[in-house]
Amino acid sequence: MMIDNHPSSFRDPSGFIFQKDDHIYRCVNQRYSNEYDTLMNSGLYEELTSRSLLIPHQEVAFTEEFSHQYKIIQPGFIEFISYPYEWSFSQLKDAALVTLEIQMTAMKFGMSLKDATAYNVQFHKGKPVFVDTLSFEILEEKPWVAYKQFCQHFLGPLLLMKHIDPGVHKILTEYLDGIPLQVLSRMLPLKTWTNIGTLIHIHLHARSQNKYAHVHSDEIKQKTTQSMSYNQLLGFITSLKSAVTSCKLHDVKTEWGDYYNFHNYSKRGFQHKKQPISEYVDQVQPHSVLDIGGNVGEFSKILTDKATLVINTDIDPLAVEANYQEIKKTNISNMVVMMNDITNPPSGIGLLNQERESFLDRVHGVDLVMALALIHHLAISNNIPFKNIARMFSTISENLIIEFVPKSDSHVKTLLQTRADIFDSYNKESFEKNFGSFYEIIKTTNITESERFLYLMKRK
Repeated sequence: MMIDNHPSSFRDPSGFIFQKDDHIYRCVNQRYSNEYDTLMNSGLYEELTSRSLLIPHQEVAFTEEFSHQYKIIQPGFIEFISYPYEWSFSQLKDAALVTLEIQMTAMKFGMSLKDATAYNVQFHKGKPVFVDTLSFEILEEKPWVAYKQFCQHFLGPLLLMKHIDPGVHKILTEYLDGIPLQVLSRMLPLKTWTNIGTLIHIHLHARSQNKYAHVHSDEIKQKTTQSMSYNQLLGFITSLKSAVTSCKLHDVKTEWGDYYNFHNYSKRGFQHKKQPISEYVDQVQPHSVLDIGGNVGEFSKILTDKATLVINTDIDPLAVEANYQEIKKTNISNMVVMMNDITNPPSGIGLLNQERESFLDRVHGVDLVMALALIHHLAISNNIPFKNIARMFSTISENLIIEFVPKSDSHVKTLLQTRADIFDSYNKESFEKNFGSFYEIIKTTNITESERFLYLMKRK
């Protein structure tokens, strides 16, 4: 039987990931046997997994097709895969700090990370965890081999989010192995040259890379290979950690970052809205829920006691940031938060557009989609007809909870202040007719002291 590598797993000669019978496995090649045994026998694996820094795994029995491999392991289950260009500032920062903590811990056990890509981190039970078991190598007295990758995947994007915009890291979709140092250095404002951490790890680092850009590889090795003692390396990693830790998001404002302080529900209406949502969810009994435009997660949190997995997405980076901070504070373990524009969701990228799955592929088949206070943004702000919106939702899930916001609503009036009202068909009757082509309307509820309506729909 022929086993194919997972589309994201073909670059590392140490092993590869494959899927069989809906389970994910990792093959450890013979060439990685020494490093794998050191990881497992030195105490490092136990140390990292006990602190929830590394995803645990189980060794599984060989089958005939793997007779020439060293080990087959089955990693622990990750509820949902998200990518760095979908994370908020603090998510990326926490992932960076976890990576550095693993590097510092590995050094105590005679090992080091050979990879520092952000794709080696996932969010599991609300917290970042390292998922690549084969990223460890035997520690040598040399500079950290993953230094450039760490700066391009973590420190550089964090600095861009701090100094330019909290959503600017979406350009990572164009740079599969992180934003090049030269690009980072040019994008960052002039004042960052006065910050010692940014100066060393980004600007001078970029100059160093540029200096050797056209030099023969053998010459580069001769000029740049140097010894670095344990204490020197530890001090270097510590300086990187300090640079990341000191990187804080400025007090910036976005359109929806403080939405719930300015919504137009009455107090009774806002509380009443939660009741039918809870009842609708009880009727569906979903395992997984996708809340599109979920803002800071006020209504997603209703679902965390009713579903195994709640995926909360929003276009606003500060709303996602606030939601993630709340999850950390309250220890909510079954909600995944991420940035996403449903009108332009991330596509598949990388080789054959398959290394990183598209957003729609990852959420396809969730048990329930929830779209609250969203329809007017899709239909009016983005000129998307009701029929297209309904078709989009119906391709994702069988069940839908959606809120209709009429033209008389103050938020819709605000949207129409700066443009001509060409939306003659934007009304409740047209909404029900168009969605009725794809869904059966199961329940409808008028929100108290409001002209808004909630719907529970089931795909035909």
